Amino acid sequence: MNERNLTLLTDFYELTMMQGYFKEENANETVVFDAFYRNNPDGNGYAVCAGLEQVIEYLENLHFDQKDVDYLRSTGMFQEDFLDYLLHFRFSGDVYAIPEGTVVFPREPLVKVVAPIMEAQLVETALLNIINHQSLIATKAARVVYAAAGDGVMEFGLRRAQGPDAGIYGARAAMIAGCIGTSNVLAGQMFDVPVKGTHAHSWIMSFPDELTAFRTYAHLYPDACILLVDTYDTLKSGIPNAIKVFTEMREAGIPLSFYGIRLDSGDLAYLSKQAKKMLDAAGFSDAVISASNDLDEHLIASLKLQGAAINSWGVGTNLITSKDSPSFGGVYKLAAIMDRETGKFIPKIKLSENAEKITNPGNKTIQRIYEKDTGKIIADLICLADETYSNKNSLLLFDPIETWKKTLLAPGTYTLRELLVPVFQKGKCVYHSPKVMEIRDYCQRELDTLWEESRRLVNPHEVHVDLSNELWHMKKQLLDSYHFSGC
Repeated sequence: MNERNLTLLTDFYELTMMQGYFKEENANETVVFDAFYRNNPDGNGYAVCAGLEQVIEYLENLHFDQKDVDYLRSTGMFQEDFLDYLLHFRFSGDVYAIPEGTVVFPREPLVKVVAPIMEAQLVETALLNIINHQSLIATKAARVVYAAAGDGVMEFGLRRAQGPDAGIYGARAAMIAGCIGTSNVLAGQMFDVPVKGTHAHSWIMSFPDELTAFRTYAHLYPDACILLVDTYDTLKSGIPNAIKVFTEMREAGIPLSFYGIRLDSGDLAYLSKQAKKMLDAAGFSDAVISASNDLDEHLIASLKLQGAAINSWGVGTNLITSKDSPSFGGVYKLAAIMDRETGKFIPKIKLSENAEKITNPGNKTIQRIYEKDTGKIIADLICLADETYSNKNSLLLFDPIETWKKTLLAPGTYTLRELLVPVFQKGKCVYHSPKVMEIRDYCQRELDTLWEESRRLVNPHEVHVDLSNELWHMKKQLLDSYHFSGC
C-alpha cells in the first residue's frame, strides 16, 4: 500500500463534489462521516473488522502527483485553480476507528472521519474498499475457524482470489481471524505471518512412481512431511506408500516431528476414517490427517458431525472469495456538520422508505457493555461522543425500534469499553498498528466475548445494538421535523 499512490482510487463524483466545495468555500465545513454496515455477511451473528492498517497507509500517503493532476486536467472537468490546490493537498482531519480484529455489529460506526467535507468526501471510496474487503474475508475466516473447532485452518486461496490485492489482503484478513498460516508467500513476507504448504499432484506424477515421489519429498522435508495421497488410489496406493515412508523414517531414526497425509478428493469422511485406522495400526496415531477440496464452514461442520478423522483443514476458494456472501455492504454517510460560530456539531440524518436505511445522526461513539461475571457482550450502545457513563450507575437499554423492549442493568453488574479510538488527529497518525499475529491473538480474545448462541453458523442470536436515550430523542426530533415540514 505505502509503495503505491492510491489517491485516484476513488469514484469520479468524489472529485467533482470536491471541486464544488472548493469553489463554494463557505460550503467546505468540518463534518462527521460514519462508515458502517447494515447486515452481517453470511447470515452471521457478528462481523470481524479488518483493514485499518491499510487505511492508515492510504491516508498517510494521500497526495496528488503531477501525473494525477495532468490526467484530471485531461478530463476537461476541472479548473486550474482547483488543480493547483490538489498539488498541495494533504489530509488534515481526525479519524476514529474500531481496532482491527474487534467483533462488530450492524449500524455502528467502524470508522468515523471528522474533517473538512472536501477531504472527508475524497477518502470515502478507498476507505470503504479497504474496510469492506478485509472485514468480509475476516468474517468468513472466523466462521471457518469456528467450524474447525480447534483444528488448524490454513488459507490457500491465492490462485482463486479476484486479483493479487484480493489474494494478499484476503490472506491478511484470514490470518487475523484465526488461520494458522497461508500459502501466499508474498503475504507471509509483507505481514510476517506463517507460510505453509505441501506439494501438488504434479510432484507425484513427475516421478516414476508414487513411492519414489514420497521418499524424495520426505528426504527433503523430514520436519514437514505431509504427503498428498490421492493422486492414484488413496486407500490402495497413497496411504500404504505414505505409511511405508513413515516407517522407513522411523527405522532410520529420523524424528517424526510433523508428518501426515493430505486428502484432496473423494468422500473425505470415509477416507479419513479409513486412513486413521491404517495409520493407527501402523503405529502412527499422531499423524496429521489434512483435507482440502472446496471446503467451507458448512462442509467442515458436516464432516465433523460424520466423525471424520481430519485434524487439519486447507481452505481456499470459498474463503478467499467469501463465495456465498461476496460483499460486505459497508456505507459512508454524513452524520453532522460543524457550526462555524459555535463549534458545535449540527446533526444530519438521511431518510429512506426503508427503515434500516435511515441513518443515526450526530457525532457519535460506541460503548460496549459486558456482563461483569462472564466478560460476555450484553449489547453495544451507540451514543453521542460527549455522553459519559459509569458502571456505578444503573443503565437502561431499550430497542430503538421496538422501544417497549427494555433491559435494566444494575450498578456493578456490567463493565463498559469505548470502541472507537483516535487514529488521526489534525492529519497526523496517532495510532500504532499491531503486527498481524498480535491482532490475531486479540481477535481470538474478542471472539471469546461472544456467547456461543451468537457464534453458531445457522440462525445465530442477534447481539443488540441500541441507541442512547439522548441519541434516540435526537433522531426522533429530526424525523418529526422532516415529517411536519412536508419533506
